[in-house]
Amino acid sequence: MNFFFLALISFVFNCSPKSGTAPIAPAPLPPVTLSNDMDFWLTKSDQSVRLEKQNVVLHFDAIKNSNQTIEVDDSQTVQTIEGFGYTLTGGSAQVISSLNASAKAQLLQEIFGTADNGIGVNYLRISLGASDLNANTFSYDDMPVGQTDVALANFSLSPDKDYLIPLLKEILLINPHIKIMACPWSPPVWMKDKNSTIGGSLQPNYYAAYAQYFVKYIQAMKAEGITIDAITPQNEPLNPANNPSLLMLATDQANFIKNNLGPAFQAANISTKIIIYDHNCDRPEYPVSILNDAAAKQYIAGSAFHLYGGSINALSSVHSAHPDKGLYFTEQWTSSTGDFGGDLKWHVKNVVIGSMLNWSKVALEWNLANDANFGPHTTGGCTQCKGAITVNNSSSYSKNVAFYIIAHASKFAPAGSVRIASNISGNLNNVAFKTPAGKMVLLVENDGSDAEFFNIKFNGKWVTTSLDAGSVATYIW
Repeated sequence: MNFFFLALISFVFNCSPKSGTAPIAPAPLPPVTLSNDMDFWLTKSDQSVRLEKQNVVLHFDAIKNSNQTIEVDDSQTVQTIEGFGYTLTGGSAQVISSLNASAKAQLLQEIFGTADNGIGVNYLRISLGASDLNANTFSYDDMPVGQTDVALANFSLSPDKDYLIPLLKEILLINPHIKIMACPWSPPVWMKDKNSTIGGSLQPNYYAAYAQYFVKYIQAMKAEGITIDAITPQNEPLNPANNPSLLMLATDQANFIKNNLGPAFQAANISTKIIIYDHNCDRPEYPVSILNDAAAKQYIAGSAFHLYGGSINALSSVHSAHPDKGLYFTEQWTSSTGDFGGDLKWHVKNVVIGSMLNWSKVALEWNLANDANFGPHTTGGCTQCKGAITVNNSSSYSKNVAFYIIAHASKFAPAGSVRIASNISGNLNNVAFKTPAGKMVLLVENDGSDAEFFNIKFNGKWVTTSLDAGSVATYIW
């Protein structure tokens, strides 16, 4: 055996692992850190989570999986959004004004501010005169029984100067661009064919005076520094049983607009939008019949709806008949006897997502605030309407389900956002927006009875996430 062969055997023996000695492990790879590409805000039906930002990593990936998928496409744009919000009733203004200065300032920032704790509400509906959620009925030109004021010499905003107008001025300091829609529940009683704030119809011989009543109102509010962006001629014109209320048939509304209100606005150089109907989705023929009248249509910006009857899809039928006119969802109440989880699901599905998918420019819940007894309200007014806020005493308030219903949209999709395309996947009702800043916003409601795993697809990549039954989430990227 030569020397070279012996040396080779010795080298192999000495370099082989010895008995009982573990092999040397490879060096560990550095951990993979995924970027967070999407923020995620959540509200659960059991109230354990209420509009809270989730501390999770949502990362876009090009790897496909078998989950159901919501695809968002910002190349397909639909309507431009004017805002999300509430009706600031006279009663709402009264109870908010009962808070001490510190609590009121905090509440107004939470509702109308855009800082971290604000939900950025940017649209309000107010009553032109009293609604049923005022402490008392009134108009801006009340007269003793048997007397009239056709010249409107006694017109005055004084009934709103205690609470509503001062509060609006405080809100405008927070958001000078907030849009305000005003709606009457009843004209002055002396204009009606019934000596009551409840029911009756507007007498035709007072049409001209009533048109000037709107003109004076808009001008007087402007003098207070408050711009009225839109009006409706009548809240719930087919509900003459409320207090206050008025019966105004479609033919009457068309005649009033084309012969009086529209020309009066034009003569006074008023740009405030005239929006018709302002009642339930079960009678879409009401606004369509008015819009079919070309003489009336020229003055009209769109139609407004509530959902105490009918289907939210009625808005699309009106859009199909008159696609050049806007749609506005202006009222839906939550009840003092309602369930948080049930109301959260139904209202987000119908009032917010449903109205947006059916061309609405706004989505508004009903009253912004009330006291612990669901007041104030008129005699015969709503006794179970639960505000987004309950004012408990002079220093405290609580947030109710309507706060979160609107917040999941208003906080993330400001005025000027555009609805973009997204598909409904199974139980996952959703709507998507692109904000003026270029952000994508996706609001999702899980209408099923189980948690749902799903993807959000955008520009050919996927984020995988999940949502518990009955929960609502807003995703932003």
